[in-house]
Amino acid sequence: MEKIEHINYIKVPVAKVYEALTTHEGLSRVWTTDLIVKPEVGFVNEFGFGDEKPTKMKIVELSENNRIVWECTDSDAEWIGTGISFDLSEKSNVTSVVLRHYNWRELTEFYQWCNYNWAMFLLSLKLYCENDEGTPYQSRTF
Repeated sequence: MEKIEHINYIKVPVAKVYEALTTHEGLSRVWTTDLIVKPEVGFVNEFGFGDEKPTKMKIVELSENNRIVWECTDSDAEWIGTGISFDLSEKSNVTSVVLRHYNWRELTEFYQWCNYNWAMFLLSLKLYCENDEGTPYQSRTF
């Protein structure tokens, strides 16, 4: 099994980052404006990216200001059954975010492309939390 793992440091309190990763407002400013989300364990969030069918992520764990875990239930075939976790911790008003996308069956070209895009996701999260200017999918030019 393969996994993607990134860390980023965001110069805001952990509560701001947690809110960005669990609410409609935050995720629409960070990832995609086409979404249905609810911060509730068991709820299946939906994320749209243009012409593709929505990516569906079941919320498996929510530990306020600490951890978020999603399980992909519908998306590209390589994503189905994978998990995405966000582990958060704060020190001196700086929040570290460890993003893991795990249980990939193999390392493919799509895996490599997703690895890049998760880094862009974390950059968008940082920009949104620190400057109120994230880069959701619909605003990207890269």
